[in-house]
Order: sequence, then C-alpha cells, then structure tokens
Amino acid sequence: MKLVHGGDWAGYRAEFGRDALDFSANVSPLGLPAGVAAAIEAALPTADRYPDPLCRELRAKLAVAEDVPADWLLCGNGAADLIFRLALAVRPRRALLPAPTFAEYAAALDTVGCEVTRFTLDAANDFAVTDAFINAVTPETDMVFLCQPNNPTGQVTPPALVEKLLHRCAACGAALVVDECFLDFLPDRDTLTAKTFLHEAPNLIILKAFTKLYAMAGVRLGYALCSNADLLAKMQAAGQPWAVSSLAQAAGIAALKETAYADAVRALIADQRPKMAAGLRALGLHVIEGQANYLLFKAPADFGEALRQHGAVVRSCANYPGLDAAWYRTAVRTAAENDQLLQIMGEVLA
Repeated sequence: MKLVHGGDWAGYRAEFGRDALDFSANVSPLGLPAGVAAAIEAALPTADRYPDPLCRELRAKLAVAEDVPADWLLCGNGAADLIFRLALAVRPRRALLPAPTFAEYAAALDTVGCEVTRFTLDAANDFAVTDAFINAVTPETDMVFLCQPNNPTGQVTPPALVEKLLHRCAACGAALVVDECFLDFLPDRDTLTAKTFLHEAPNLIILKAFTKLYAMAGVRLGYALCSNADLLAKMQAAGQPWAVSSLAQAAGIAALKETAYADAVRALIADQRPKMAAGLRALGLHVIEGQANYLLFKAPADFGEALRQHGAVVRSCANYPGLDAAWYRTAVRTAAENDQLLQIMGEVLA
C-alpha cells in the first residue's frame, strides 16, 4: 500500500528497525500539551459509552473561541474526514484546485466521480495564487479549494484576493473551501482568516484542525465552519454518526484552554523558520519564501532517499501535481532538531 502523506513513522521503523529524525509531518514540535494529555486520561472512565455524535460541549466551546454560532460548526475525525464528507454531501461534477496543493482534496473528489481541473501555479512566482486562478473559475465549476497557507508551498493568499475568489465563486454558483489548518501558526492569523466572510457567504466552507498546532495528529480532530446549516447537516449525514471519539472531544475542549502553549509554538516557529531557511540556503538549496511551519525547497532527486539512509526524513513532493522529484518539504521544529537535520543534510550533500 503506497502512502501519499508524510509522518509514516511506522513505515520507517518497520524498514530500519529504529525511529527517524522525522521532519515529514508539520505538527507542533512541543508535543501534546500537558492539559490535553490530562483531559484524555480523565475521560477514560467514560470510554465505555458512545460519544456525543453532535459534539455539543466541544462545539459550544469552539463557538466561543471562533466567535461564530455553534450551529455553524461541524466536528470530524480530522480535517480529512470533513473533506470527504463535503465531497459526499455536495457531489460536485467539476472542481478547481491549485497545483501543487494538499492531496486529500483530489482524493475525496475522485470518490464521487468529480472532474478535477488543476491550475498549475508558477514556480518563478514562488507558487503564489494570483488573479489568474480566480479567472479559472467558470460557471461550470461546482467547487474550488484554497489551502491557506498552501501545503506544501507555505504561500498565503492575501485576504483581498480571497474575497475576490469568493465573489467569483458565488457568481458562478461554486462552493469555496478554504483550508486554514495551518493558519493558526501565523502571528497575523486573525487578519488573514476568511471567517469575516462567513456571514455573507453561504457558499464558503472553512476547514480547521487541532492536528497541527496542538500536536494532536494521533487524536484526530478537525472542524468545519459554514453559515449554511443545510450543508453542514448533509455533511453530518454523509459519514458515520460517531466520527469523533469521546477522548478526542475531551482533548479538543482542553486544547482550547492551552493559549500559553499555542503562543509558545508560534514564537518558536517565528524564531526558527528564518533560521531554517537560511540554513538550507547555506547548503546551496533553493527555498521558497512562504509562511507556515514548513518550507518547500529544491534538491537533487535522490536527496530524500539518501537522508533516509542517514536517519532523517523529509517529505518528498514528487507525488504533488505541479511539482516533481526535485522538490521536498521540511517541517520547522526545535533549534536542536533543526540543527541536527541541517548537519545530516550537509553530510549527504558533501
């Protein structure tokens, strides 16, 4: 079975008999917050009960945190679960994606027989989304995906351009899905979010997750924001009724209290990201100037496999439409880990 995402620690362990220095998954390097771990442990006595299928308490807390009505929220088993639910609920015939971008959009659309059109972003422009992408939306387009910041490029689309895209989608009768799973790593996240458009745009769906910022990838918890209650109801009905475990719901409620932890993660990334970019460039690698807790860079095509043999893993981007085997993505982690990775990279490139 071929995996299309990073973070396959189990595969590396099975192949090499040890763990790698893993930079292939973009999660918080500070580990699971202590308060979240405690909440999961405290919820264990109720694990013999079915979880609340409507995530009532979690949605109430999220509504306060996101400043939206609770009935504008739908929780799922990670953002990926919600992407598939959305495809099943809407069953679009034609969708538009930038390329490169997160693989799960196309995977979900394929399950409903949707024709996917990819708009290839320009490497010479650091893969930025421009007006040309907006102009690619036509009356035949049923759904558009925008990753904000984009995975794997780290590029952020300015809010004015997102608003233009939203209006274009509305005029063409298309739903716009804005994936903000990595946006909370950015210090200016509040000015970049598309939430300000939710009131006036029933065709807008925003995806978020606890996975990345709170290092909860193994817990699986994401949520969608949308002012279209009928669409959220269809998404709810499109999957299993108990998508979010009671342990995950408890973890999410606890994570919303971890404001100091979240601030510490943002500060760490803000400090280490430019240093990591400079370190990669010092090795002679071409690095894309984006934002987020990861970096897209270009290296020899066999670079990733050579790193694996030396005990380190980055994300090969060979399977991203719009990229090839020369492109890689690395997470940004702690100073010690980043230095260790750069040292190994130097040895491989020597």
